[in-house]
Amino acid sequence: MATAVIRRPSIEPFTPLLKKPLPAGRPREWYVVHNRRLKAMRLAIALLDTGVYVPSKATDATIRTMAARIGIHPPSDITCRLVRTFIRQNR
Repeated sequence: MATAVIRRPSIEPFTPLLKKPLPAGRPREWYVVHNRRLKAMRLAIALLDTGVYVPSKATDATIRTMAARIGIHPPSDITCRLVRTFIRQNR
């Protein structure tokens, strides 16, 4: 017999993980790409949470508006393209 599991929302607020320093000795381009991916992932998650599930709905203006709402610097065109790629891969 199958039983239903009812999940109750957590009372405690979300606490982010502690940040670790990036590994030393990599080329500068590696750090740039790494930080760009992190920023794009944050933006993609925020857009998905607000109901933007299709990459065509995630225009550059929409992505930059979301960046302002969550308090990060406006993304470049490359980062906006990466956000749409992340949304596309989620489907």
